[in-house]
Amino acid sequence: MTLNYRMKGHVVLSIIFGISQLVFSQEKIEKDSITTLEEVIVLENKITKHTEGITPSDLVGGTIFQNYSPVDVVSAINQIPGVYILSGSLNTNRITIRGVGARTLFGTDKLRLYYNDIPITNGAGLSSIEAYDLESLHQIEVVKGPKATTFGSNLGGAILLQPKQALGNTTYFNNNFTVGSYNLVKNNFSFSLTDEKIAIGFNYGHLETDGYRQNNKFNRDALLLNVSFAISPKNTLGLLVNYVDYFAQIPSSLGITDFKENPEQAAFTWNAAKGYEANKYTLIGLSLSHDFSENLKNTTSIFYSYLDHYEPRPFGILDEFTNGYGFRTRFEGNFKMLTKPASYTFGSELYKDEFNWSEFENLYQDNNGNGSLQGAPFAKNKEYRTQLNTFATILLNINPKLEVQLGLNVNKTQYNYRDLFNQGSENKSAKRDFNAIVLPNATIAYTLNNFQKLYTNVSRGFSNPTLEETLTPDGVINPNIAQETGVNYEIGTNLYFDQKKLQINAALYQMNITNLLVAERISDDQFVGKNAGKTKHQGLELSASYELKLSSAVQLQPFINYTFNKHNFIAFIDNGISYSGNELTGVPKHRLQSGLQMQLFQHFYWNTTHQFTGAIPLTDANSLYSESFHVFTTKIGFQKKLNSHFSIASSFGINNLFDAKYAQSVLINTQAFGSAEPRYYYPGNNRNYYGSLQLRYSL
Repeated sequence: MTLNYRMKGHVVLSIIFGISQLVFSQEKIEKDSITTLEEVIVLENKITKHTEGITPSDLVGGTIFQNYSPVDVVSAINQIPGVYILSGSLNTNRITIRGVGARTLFGTDKLRLYYNDIPITNGAGLSSIEAYDLESLHQIEVVKGPKATTFGSNLGGAILLQPKQALGNTTYFNNNFTVGSYNLVKNNFSFSLTDEKIAIGFNYGHLETDGYRQNNKFNRDALLLNVSFAISPKNTLGLLVNYVDYFAQIPSSLGITDFKENPEQAAFTWNAAKGYEANKYTLIGLSLSHDFSENLKNTTSIFYSYLDHYEPRPFGILDEFTNGYGFRTRFEGNFKMLTKPASYTFGSELYKDEFNWSEFENLYQDNNGNGSLQGAPFAKNKEYRTQLNTFATILLNINPKLEVQLGLNVNKTQYNYRDLFNQGSENKSAKRDFNAIVLPNATIAYTLNNFQKLYTNVSRGFSNPTLEETLTPDGVINPNIAQETGVNYEIGTNLYFDQKKLQINAALYQMNITNLLVAERISDDQFVGKNAGKTKHQGLELSASYELKLSSAVQLQPFINYTFNKHNFIAFIDNGISYSGNELTGVPKHRLQSGLQMQLFQHFYWNTTHQFTGAIPLTDANSLYSESFHVFTTKIGFQKKLNSHFSIASSFGINNLFDAKYAQSVLINTQAFGSAEPRYYYPGNNRNYYGSLQLRYSL
């Protein structure tokens, strides 16, 4: 692979920061040496896989979180090679994994998001990560591509959020208070109690900020309760309650002139309407784990979620609420096959939701500059959406070095759409029942020695169109819209050298996707979907890190992550124009994350990171690209145990250290309305600062 002239300079600049620590992990447990306060925090910073068997995945936890502001979950995930979150603001995020999801205009789809193994992707396949507080998370696990048989086999993969849990035999209170630029105020309070039978973890977080731009305020309150109770030696009952209430103004995107000359402004119509979204989200889960024997156990969860969403937009006010519920059961067992050890997993997951949404006129232009004003309704709809995933895997130990894992997921999706506004002859209600789709998966792992492993994977995945994408311009379901499907081919390594001080990992993949879903914009607020072709996703992901102990007082850990994307349309014709052979829209060819973590004199740390993102094609014709950019962050901190009960920690950080002007998110194929420029760009924040103070009391 030959890098272009721009990339050569970027690599040279980044090499000074060393080589990456974030890696493909199989059975890795991370112990955070940089952020360790005392023994209790060591327990919190162990991270472990939740995916099945030898499924390749990436884990991030306390070590990675410590690089960034407690507000910035996006940067922590973006440190994973192959994953890129385009973030227009705290409430406007689009997650892409290996290019999948890059063509989605708003929000995240084509992957499955789980919280404590409970699905939080809705029935239409849309996921929202902005509702979750980084300080309430213990770890994030990412499966890239359709390799996670037990977590949906979606083309984009799966992201598993694990909330903080009470561990060890401890009781403590912890409070972390953060202030920063843009009138940022954040406070996170947590309480943990554990003994032999019960573990209680409680978190409450409050966040408010005015934001960098006009009409950019964000206010969130979040509550998390996570309880585990051992009923008997074989039975454990779990309760999860997560409540989030947030209000977020929407500055929206800008045209190129406004983006370059005054990136702090909001889009004119969104600022005039004072557009925003208000969300109240509740998730309740109850689980029971039962050990039938040493060789068989089961965990079954039932869950309920509720989302109340209200969003005044310039082109109409959206008022919606969603009731979701379901169950998930998973059996895990071990047995002998021809005297060789083997293990298996099987289970099922059912998610159903009822989505109610209405739209009203927005009379902001007649409201004397006071912003949005609800007018007459012009739409009222109800959707019933069901997804059923049934899964099974078997892991065979062929010999001490060779393992083979086979998996199968079967998905069944149904939509039931009801137009409650147009009655009688104009009623557009309809149903869509997709055929069951079979998704096989095979992984082979070979251990060269205790320090080197190789793996290969072949897996089939899919993505559903949203119900709205299945509608025609006349508002009736198009029975010809098909699910996207694709096959992923992948080989990779997990290598350690120099007594595990140096870790190098690589993944090389190709994913061929057919029945590509294209959203065609037919009005300011209306898109329809169609299957328009094929794409080929090829890529190389590299990561490495090195642990260097200069003395008893100074330890260094440089790291680097590099992503090369070669994603192209293979056969793509839209509105009679062929884009075959062009680069896939919305995906940078090169991304690089590097950094240096330092631990100084036991109680101090200093972490610096660098992000390079290459140019992104903004149109299917590849006639317009965003500009590449570099962004640096730095953070210094102090932590010390004062006595047997009290610990203290403080930190100070700078984001966008060199005040780069860049687009943190972009739209693709956008259109201009009237004399306005097409609005492609979401400006990234300018240089900004934050400081935190943490107090902990342990009993």
